[in-house]
Amino acid sequence: MPRSFLSDPALDDVTHGFFTRQGGVSTGLYTSLNCGQSSDDDPAAVAANRKIVADAMDVPVGNLLSVYQIHSPDVVEVTGPWPDERPKADAMVTRTKGIALGILTADCAPVLFCDPDAGIVGAAHAGWKGALGGVTDSTIDAMTALGATRENITAVVGPCISQRAYEVGPEFLETFMTEDPAFSRFFTNGEGDRYLFDLPMFVVNKLRAADIKDASWIGRCTFSEPDAFFSYRRTTHAGEPDYGRQLSVITL
Repeated sequence: MPRSFLSDPALDDVTHGFFTRQGGVSTGLYTSLNCGQSSDDDPAAVAANRKIVADAMDVPVGNLLSVYQIHSPDVVEVTGPWPDERPKADAMVTRTKGIALGILTADCAPVLFCDPDAGIVGAAHAGWKGALGGVTDSTIDAMTALGATRENITAVVGPCISQRAYEVGPEFLETFMTEDPAFSRFFTNGEGDRYLFDLPMFVVNKLRAADIKDASWIGRCTFSEPDAFFSYRRTTHAGEPDYGRQLSVITL
């Protein structure tokens, strides 16, 4: 079985993995490591896949936690397994050892954070709405509130849709221009009135503007690598009824 996750040297001080779609038990549209609890996949297969991820991260499956993602800037501090249902938010931070923070994506940008000196990690789901709304800033603020320092925080953006595959309309561009005209640099001209948006570099720019130690993108496009990643946009173009989600995970 192929190794089911990618890692980045910038996060070598902590256990982490940007998981691909490979190495799981799901079939059909969800082949094979679908971890999306909101997908229409067999719940038993999703549970088995999440255990595969937890085992790879060396944590109990009950300690592999995901939030109910809503494209917001909201962050929750995690001190243990959820007592009941998942909270609605798009980022998590923790200083509790043995807790794994898991972000689900299928084109949006997963961002993993660590301050190894303070023993604090974070994880964020940054689609365009969350990124524009400040989810990465909220995550950094939540980490510093726990005792992290900006000069020691490293962040890595995981596999997500790249600019060459992210076609948007003029109203999308206008939303960003209204926020800051300088954001035009993350758009290039496409066909007709279309534009191509650079989500990973927009997120990296937001991270670097927050004056943290380091921020980078892993350089993998979910849309362009169907054997490696699930992609919402690719599924939509193909007219398929549903799609899987991959997990990006970090733990102390």
